[in-house]
Amino acid sequence: GPEFNEWATESTSKYGTVFGTSVGELPDPKQPRCALISGRTADNPRLFKECIDAKCSTIFLEKPGAPTVAELQLMKDQAEEAGVGVLMGYNKNVCKYVRKTREFAETVPGSHVTFVSNNAYENTPESLGECFERNAEGMLKNMAIHELALLVSFYDVSVDNIESVTADKEFSSMQTLPGPSGKEFTDFDKIKFTIKTKTGKEVSVAADRCGGTDSYATVTDADGEEVFRYWMPDEEDKVNVEKLQEKYPTAMPYFFTQDPDYVTVKERVAKHTVTGEEAEGVATIDIAVETLRVAEYLTPLLMDQLK
Repeated sequence: GPEFNEWATESTSKYGTVFGTSVGELPDPKQPRCALISGRTADNPRLFKECIDAKCSTIFLEKPGAPTVAELQLMKDQAEEAGVGVLMGYNKNVCKYVRKTREFAETVPGSHVTFVSNNAYENTPESLGECFERNAEGMLKNMAIHELALLVSFYDVSVDNIESVTADKEFSSMQTLPGPSGKEFTDFDKIKFTIKTKTGKEVSVAADRCGGTDSYATVTDADGEEVFRYWMPDEEDKVNVEKLQEKYPTAMPYFFTQDPDYVTVKERVAKHTVTGEEAEGVATIDIAVETLRVAEYLTPLLMDQLK
């Protein structure tokens, strides 16, 4: 649109930014080069290989990384062979509400953590059908993938270590809806489940496409009573959200709540690219591969439980 064109013209004039139709148009790098890949998931494997060929030293890859585990594993192997570092856009790994929830849970004997993710789609067949088609990889590989990455990163969750998964049938809902193309898609519009691991950990996730703009986490005690809840955004961050809403009134609401965390992730990735210093808390492609494995493993199990 016109806003982008104005910004592109200004950036080219001020900074010499190159706007191209393909990665192959980039000149050879004169310094460490970082690529940020945030396209359609199905395009990521191709874009990833093009970034390696363009001599990127670091690739910042948006979740889930690729449509399938096999494709993401191949991308990981390609990067290792080329000596390219790959970090993932799992911004909730560095979120304040996640850190504070985990810290509080450690002080409560027999505590249980639930991570809750909400989006603000309209609860209509048209809105959800468009969402299902645009995110055809499915909720667990898309919206709820952030929460699965938290489970893999902090709760020892892996396909090999999952003892059981139980859907909350009262909360959860699965629908088959036509997308804009007319093709039908089956997905969760909301899902809640609890995972128990073979190493004795237990954690829950809830995700609701139509639940609003805010995400949060809760801690319950050994009696099942909620003793802690922390929201994203908190009162401090809401000031920033209001400023961004005023500046970008047509943007999706979740961009505003996630803004400070994406700034943190991108700053750490940029610093890593230049100095080689570890990007503290930022998920690696190894975490991403296991997270995608978990998503592929859980989806049919949860769908079967909701039939």
